[in-house]
Amino acid sequence: MPSGNKGKNRSGGSLSLKTSNKIVRKQLYVKQKKEQGKERHEERHRRRKEEAKDPKLREERLATNQPLTIERKRVWDDVDDDSLGVAVDVAELKRRRLEKEEAEAARAADGVAEEDEEKDGDADSMLDSDEEGEDDDEDAEERIERLRQERAQRKPSIAPSTTSTNLDMTPDSLTRQFPNLFNEEPPVDPKVLVTTHLNGTIHKEAEDIAAIFPNSTYIRRSAHAYGHKYSVREIAKFAKNRGYTILMIVGEDLKKPSSLTVIHLNGEDVSPGPSLTYTIRNYLPGKALLGHGNPTNHYPELLLNGFKTPLGILAAKSMHTMFPPKPELQGRQVVTLHNQRDYIFFRRHRYVFREARATEKNVVTAEGKEMEGMQGIRAGLQEIGPRFTLKLRRVDKGIGRAGSEGEDALKWEWKAKMEKVRTRFNL
Repeated sequence: MPSGNKGKNRSGGSLSLKTSNKIVRKQLYVKQKKEQGKERHEERHRRRKEEAKDPKLREERLATNQPLTIERKRVWDDVDDDSLGVAVDVAELKRRRLEKEEAEAARAADGVAEEDEEKDGDADSMLDSDEEGEDDDEDAEERIERLRQERAQRKPSIAPSTTSTNLDMTPDSLTRQFPNLFNEEPPVDPKVLVTTHLNGTIHKEAEDIAAIFPNSTYIRRSAHAYGHKYSVREIAKFAKNRGYTILMIVGEDLKKPSSLTVIHLNGEDVSPGPSLTYTIRNYLPGKALLGHGNPTNHYPELLLNGFKTPLGILAAKSMHTMFPPKPELQGRQVVTLHNQRDYIFFRRHRYVFREARATEKNVVTAEGKEMEGMQGIRAGLQEIGPRFTLKLRRVDKGIGRAGSEGEDALKWEWKAKMEKVRTRFNL
């Protein structure tokens, strides 16, 4: 008697799903998975042999097999503007502008050459036209050469990073808005004053944050019933008169750090500003880190990664002024501020160079090639802490929200609608 499942068996789908017997179906499924795994293994082995003969095949495969992450989907504003709040790559924008100037200079040189050819027909003024044409050609060539030198003013390092922030790419709009922060004067050693909000209780956490920055002092902000409750502007005036360059206020929520306000006090006869307000997330003290190290009094090195837009350059420059310009390398301490999707991850490590183990590979460059002179050397890291994440919320012209005056008192403020497009970032 014919089975009633013959019609189902003839339908499409896996063989293991056509069989009505559970045990046989399981055996068929295991057999099918083994065959698929065997095919993948043979394909990888064949590809490995081909790539061993021709290394270019591996490079092409790795270049095409790139994971499609949100960072790779990132969109930029298609505008020729470098003001705050505009999502443009400062380095790419500057490159396009220099290429445009080079093209205009080249067209001007071609126009001068055409005019010289027309003037060559006049025999009486031939000598004068040649001299003027040569001068114009020399000026155009000098201009093109100067623009090319400006494009290549930063020499590539031995191990270039694909995410490091180049503060040399600061747009002119930031220099005009914040002349005290972006100037050509040599940087001075910072002096930081750290305090909390009124009725602050996170004194230990605030002291740990103050210990991150060299030449810093933490002062408890008292709210005693018989004491004077100093405002932020009064504290800024007090700090500026005593030589402090930065005032930092740590806010709290549920007895944990929740906000950080950085106020640049600037020099004498200059009004304070700007003020950058961040929120703090995922605060973790150093003692809570497994295998943490203990900090020393050496000036740390500073790494700024992933700041590309004008607003990102402003935040990076603000962080840059909090640390001395000359780190003490013998301390082997490094502070990292890594921006990713508008979240700034703060980490502090101690590093040590050691010999590579037999199972470890050599250090490679950004292109994936082994770095010359670094064979057999590896760097070990030990986190010191604390560890937390920052998110920029607003930028004010003066001392916070209340101390800023004028139409341009608020330079930038985060709003929820900014994150409606998940592939557009502000920093």
